[in-house]
Amino acid sequence: MEFTRIIKSLSMGAFVGCFIGLLVAVFISLQVGPQNIRFSGTDIINLFFGCIVAGWGFSLSGLIYEKEDLALPFQVIFQLGIGMVVLLLVAIYLKWMPIDMGIGPVITWILIACVFAAIFWLGFYVYYYLLARDINQKLA
Repeated sequence: MEFTRIIKSLSMGAFVGCFIGLLVAVFISLQVGPQNIRFSGTDIINLFFGCIVAGWGFSLSGLIYEKEDLALPFQVIFQLGIGMVVLLLVAIYLKWMPIDMGIGPVITWILIACVFAAIFWLGFYVYYYLLARDINQKLA
């Protein structure tokens, strides 16, 4: 594995993680009402670093796609499984997940996280599919 490939993966993971974190923060602010939201400096720092670590969990586990001898469904389960475990650990540590509110909100939180993960995975899949198609057309 090339060192530059790992750095590129870490960079993309940090970027996408921060983007999703801010997107979720904006959605929450719009739902609750921006005037009713108060973020402390600690909250912003935790959001920043927590999103980077979660993004790394998804991006580094995404290097599994370089193993061409593994079936795509296994690769997807591996990547999203590792990414979701890292995200859940970060969410529990930083108290993003509403554990004290009962099982309903926790399940809702997990389902929303799965939807975001699936949407972004599908976006990257379509991007790389179209990129490969274009390269193949140029080679033909």
